[in-house]
Amino acid sequence: MIFLELVLQNFGPYSGKQVINLNPKIDEENSHPIILLGGMNGGGKTTLMDAIRLALYGARAQCSTRGNLSYSDFLNQCVNNKIDPVADTRIELLFEHIENDKPIKYRVVRSWTKNPKDGKDTLGILGDSDTWPDALVNIWDEYIENLLPLGISNLFLFDGEQVKELAEQETPPPVVVDAIRGLLGLELADRLAVDLDILVNRKLKEVGNTKDLANLEEIETRLTQQQEDYQTTEEKVEILKNQVEELEEKQQEAIDKFISEGGKIAAERNQLELQQNTKTAEIEQVRQSMCELAADVLPLALIPNLLNQAQVQGEKEFRHQQIEISKDLLIERDQRLLTWLNQVEISPIEVEKIQSFLIQDADSLYAKTLQTETPWLLADDETLSQLDNLIYHLQNSKLSAKEKLAILKNKEEEIHTLERQVQTAAAPEDYTKLRQALEASQNQVVEAKANYETIRRRLAELETIIAKSKRELSDYTVENIKHKNSEHIITSAAKVQNTLKIFREKLTLRKLNKLEEEVKNCFLYLLHKSDLVHRITIDTKTFSLLLYDLNGKPVPKHRLSAGEKQLLAIAFLWGLAKVSGHRLPVAIDTPLGRLDSSHRSNLVERYFPSASHQVILLSTDTEIGKKEVETLRENEAIAREYLLKYDSTTRQTTIQPGYFW
Repeated sequence: MIFLELVLQNFGPYSGKQVINLNPKIDEENSHPIILLGGMNGGGKTTLMDAIRLALYGARAQCSTRGNLSYSDFLNQCVNNKIDPVADTRIELLFEHIENDKPIKYRVVRSWTKNPKDGKDTLGILGDSDTWPDALVNIWDEYIENLLPLGISNLFLFDGEQVKELAEQETPPPVVVDAIRGLLGLELADRLAVDLDILVNRKLKEVGNTKDLANLEEIETRLTQQQEDYQTTEEKVEILKNQVEELEEKQQEAIDKFISEGGKIAAERNQLELQQNTKTAEIEQVRQSMCELAADVLPLALIPNLLNQAQVQGEKEFRHQQIEISKDLLIERDQRLLTWLNQVEISPIEVEKIQSFLIQDADSLYAKTLQTETPWLLADDETLSQLDNLIYHLQNSKLSAKEKLAILKNKEEEIHTLERQVQTAAAPEDYTKLRQALEASQNQVVEAKANYETIRRRLAELETIIAKSKRELSDYTVENIKHKNSEHIITSAAKVQNTLKIFREKLTLRKLNKLEEEVKNCFLYLLHKSDLVHRITIDTKTFSLLLYDLNGKPVPKHRLSAGEKQLLAIAFLWGLAKVSGHRLPVAIDTPLGRLDSSHRSNLVERYFPSASHQVILLSTDTEIGKKEVETLRENEAIAREYLLKYDSTTRQTTIQPGYFW
């Protein structure tokens, strides 16, 4: 299992949407195990751990800040205090794991708002095809238990406080004890012992409350009679079913005859006649409007050539009048020019030349526009304007007349269609016979179906009654067997409990031996001091650690330094993770605690790169400092680095690439 991406939206101090790439792969061929996230105390490191737990386990998550809060109150507490109360708070965790020898990706999405409905979040599982597999959402708690069981999650998602508590106590804290029990499979044996006690108590009540059994002969007689009734009723059902089918065929024949002989149209006669009257009234309106057009200018459409000729002649005569007026004006202007020329110092010869030019120019200018025929229309401007308006109005009247003719034609065709439909309708007396025949067939079908449904329900009731009698008969025989079995179970339970106790002890010893060896090897590997501890044992009841030197003498835990105790606690968790057999990511919050420089170096160089295929470290600048991070970089152990930048004025955290140095 590998965590690929964590998305936070308005969660805790993380305002807006922020994405953390957790993929340890550098490229297709190379990967480094460590994802390093740096942040100061109170900057949101623990919130990231809570986000991972919350995404995976929801209401079951053992989050650090939840305490005794209800799930609804805890979700409200996780909402960023700077956002709109109706805005979504959202967590997304994308991970990959192997399923049927193939890598499968799932994106777990949990979202909610302030004061969520029903006190719950909304869970969605987004698969490879970006679809929401609803079936997986419904069984998510069971599914995640197969991948990363909640009972052992603290072996892989732990913080410095957990390590500190484990290092200082002689007996492991409850969360670690629960993880050990889940790892060793002891809770299964304990649950089986409890279930045996419950089973014995139940069997004792059954034996004590046994009543007189029903008479077997009476049950068998009653069952035989019920089966005979069932068979008779089943035959009636089949007969009525065939009768319904025959009547439905007759009903269809009556319907076909009613339609083919005009019964349906006759039933609609009034509606057809009403439509006829409506269409006739519409035609009358169209004809009236056409009469109005004929009383206006429309008759002039019979002489279009005369109207066009009059229009052309009027335009010619009007143009000639304009030319005559302009010619007179031009001659008056030329006369004024000659008068002026005579007054100025210009020779008479030159004036005569100019005068001659003006006369010739006027003659040539108007020679082309001379009237070739005598005007006969003699229309003024107003008359010509009225003629133009008349022609324009005539064109519109012609278009309107064509439209009304088309409407009139369509209406007449619709009336003809309605007349044909009315003509095909049956006569009133024939229609009455057809309708009565149809209604009779319909009533027969309804009655037959009612009889069929009544008998069918009776058949279903008999089926239920017979099943009940069969159960009574079976219970009569089984009850004797159960009575004897209950007595056998009660006498055998004590033996099973003793056997289970022996099994539990042997199972504990066998698995603890392997765990002891793993914890010792991890501790010596981290301590780099082989003469301190030669053997480590784990108490089978309290699961506390006991250390022994080379001579077999106990090494009291108080003789260990604070740093050595923490290394022992980490070795304990590391050994448990190895023995679990789960290939899972490891996330560590405040990983170095009170370790001195030598122990810190051992942890940085030996544990972090080897703890898992993916190690998520959440550290302050005093834990994994400049020296430690440079060592991890030199050893090519870090895949990605992030800095949780906390703004104390806004109390918000943003995620930036890079570490403190």
